[in-house]
Amino acid sequence: PIMYITHPPTHLPSGNHQFYIVFMLVTLFFCLFCLLFQQYPGMNQLSSSLGGLSLQSSPQPESLRPVDLTQERNILPTTPVWAPVPNLNVDLKKLNCSPDSFRCTLTNIPQTQALLNKAKLPLGLLLHPFRDLTQLPVITSNTIVRCRSCRTYINPFVSFIDQRRWKCNLCYRVNDVPEEFMYNPLTRSYGEPHKRPEVQNSTVEFIASSDYMLRPPQPAVYLFVLDVSHNAVEAGYLTILCQSLLENLDKLPGDSRTRIGFMTFDSTIHFYNLQEGLSQPQMLIVSDIDDVFLPTPDSLLVNLYESKELIKDLLNALPSMFTNTRETHSALGPALQAAFKLMSPTGGRVSVFQTQLPSLGAGLLQSREDPNQRSSTKVVQHLGPATDFYKKLALDCSGQQTAVDLFLLSSQYSDLASLACVSKYSAGCIYYYPSFHYTHNPSQAEKLQKDLKRYLTRKIGFEAVMRIRCTKGLSMHTFHGNFFVRSTDLLSLANINPDAGFAVQLSIEENLTDTSLVCFQTALLYTSSKGERRIRVHTLCLPVVSSLADVYAGVDVQAAICLLANMAVDRSISSSLSDARDALVNAVVDSLSAYGSTVSNLQHSALVAPSSLKLFPLYVLALLKQKAFRTGTSTRLDDRVYAMCQIKCQPLVHLMKMIHPNLYRIDRLTDEGAIHVNDRVVPQPPLQKLSAEKLTREGAFLMDCGSVFYIWIGKSCDNNFIEDVLGYPNFASIPQKMTYLPELDTLSSERARSFITWLRDNRPLSPVLHVVKDESPAKTEFFQHLIEDRTEAAFSYYEFLLHIQQQICK
Repeated sequence: PIMYITHPPTHLPSGNHQFYIVFMLVTLFFCLFCLLFQQYPGMNQLSSSLGGLSLQSSPQPESLRPVDLTQERNILPTTPVWAPVPNLNVDLKKLNCSPDSFRCTLTNIPQTQALLNKAKLPLGLLLHPFRDLTQLPVITSNTIVRCRSCRTYINPFVSFIDQRRWKCNLCYRVNDVPEEFMYNPLTRSYGEPHKRPEVQNSTVEFIASSDYMLRPPQPAVYLFVLDVSHNAVEAGYLTILCQSLLENLDKLPGDSRTRIGFMTFDSTIHFYNLQEGLSQPQMLIVSDIDDVFLPTPDSLLVNLYESKELIKDLLNALPSMFTNTRETHSALGPALQAAFKLMSPTGGRVSVFQTQLPSLGAGLLQSREDPNQRSSTKVVQHLGPATDFYKKLALDCSGQQTAVDLFLLSSQYSDLASLACVSKYSAGCIYYYPSFHYTHNPSQAEKLQKDLKRYLTRKIGFEAVMRIRCTKGLSMHTFHGNFFVRSTDLLSLANINPDAGFAVQLSIEENLTDTSLVCFQTALLYTSSKGERRIRVHTLCLPVVSSLADVYAGVDVQAAICLLANMAVDRSISSSLSDARDALVNAVVDSLSAYGSTVSNLQHSALVAPSSLKLFPLYVLALLKQKAFRTGTSTRLDDRVYAMCQIKCQPLVHLMKMIHPNLYRIDRLTDEGAIHVNDRVVPQPPLQKLSAEKLTREGAFLMDCGSVFYIWIGKSCDNNFIEDVLGYPNFASIPQKMTYLPELDTLSSERARSFITWLRDNRPLSPVLHVVKDESPAKTEFFQHLIEDRTEAAFSYYEFLLHIQQQICK
């Protein structure tokens, strides 16, 4: 075409030369376009040319609309806040990883660290890598295709240079396509590697070969270590635990090799011989807690199926075995040392149930809480451990692929700050039931029962490691969650469960000027309960931007607040709670001040945020009023520490409800806008802001705080609603301590229960329900969650905005 443009044919009629040149130019561009696509078959190759679409050339997006925070009183939307969708071309959007598994605080990555510093926003990832999935492509292949240089798994965002070569999207190395990868098992066709499931799905699971094993896959092994001191027997948890185990024994994840064992302890340690062939379980007592040993080398961990009848006999007997005990001491440390010895040959899961401060042997603890300091506005002490015994033990356990899960069921201070280390560093979980008593506190007893059902039957991965990789130029520097960091980017997870969340902070080490896209990939290698070695891989792709406005346009405010919460927990422990609180306030001041400097014609008195950040001050205020960080309000030390533990290991979706609960009016539920879930109609009432001004005495309101639901009933609430939903004739007859909704055959009851059941689904912890009457003493706890209102110790939302404005104007 070029030759014809410069030397058009002479035989054309004179008027047609211009037309001919235009025609040939169009042809030329078409040829170039085809050449481009020939080089990159498939759409996943558009990354270098069309990936990041700058916002500057298009009309201003809604996320950049300036919002005057002091003027806009109803800042909270009436519908849930969803994760922002990265600004990518349509095809890349379709292929990108679900935000439920993988989120970044900024969906537009700044090109340089200087630009990130200018924006004053946190950069990091929030991960929920092992969550329950309804659809997961599982790939069985002799060859798992990975980059030869950086070991990235092939994914939808690589480039195929031709059929035989692909370019890594993280380090840009060109790799060969293995012969086996040329065949597509889904379409049963040959020669289309870009259509393989690994390249069409950003979340996949590989069945791993023996190359990914240091030893044969371990069996599922479960050990229960139970406090049977007087305190524990009085609390009555053994009845609930043994009943739950009996009901769920056949549902424990595993196969024909599954093994199980039991230990109990007070001032001594009791083992149970459950060897097949015995007529009844045999108790073996070790009283030397200073030099713990196993009384028999085997038969303490037995095959679940071969010894099932003996196991059932033990579970039926345990609740009454220690009824008359006078033992008040607790040798938790020595019991854990014994558990470590018992589990070391295989690895697995240790579930510890503890009801008081450990008082004997290694790891014994003294009370450190001063009840008079619970409302302190100044220094909050003892947020860190009193001893390194539990951390050291956890690291030993982690090295032997053993995780320790802690269930703390205490009626008094038990130094969770020290005990929690045994779970934190071994990749375990922490469950906490303050004031637990099976008859005096029935809602906690019901919660334990429901939590145990989930805990015993949920999916589990053993002997796991997780590595996070990112595009060249980016680096990771701080991880959050329950694990042991084995090397700079490798997390050791003796166990992994579907309710565990993680976070990681990022920095930009080299300018990203040569790329329009960056990618992050997390790979979780684990042994399934059926003994299969598997690798779950998630890949996230985000655009790179060069302007400050684009950085602000892409803020994921919920991811940012969850990352800041994790950072604030670390700061509270390493420095002080007041330092952490100051850092949270400064995060708002700095980011809004930096944004203000980019907006022209800004009135000096206005406090303006881009729409993407409009909820940032509200969420930070909510964090400051959360149990983990609040001051001036009576907060038990163990309650505060548990809130911090939750922040560090909860996935974003559950953590957000802890930070900023959802409030709904439920006495006027209708089917308008309802959704249909499994043949059930679920009403969708609008969200209300967390302020007493939204509560009317004629109404009933449900507050969802993640692990607890409150139903607040106004004094003048309609009697029809009270009778139809609560089953009582009027307000006066509602009992003070009501913790459930009866199943009544009325439309209002059906709607309310349907909505609450829908909210409850897919929670790691079963929420407790409290019906709170207006003017009852229990309403204090409910009102503490109305974070937009003023309290004696804390700002209202409006006062907080004025405080931020003052700080900016300084």
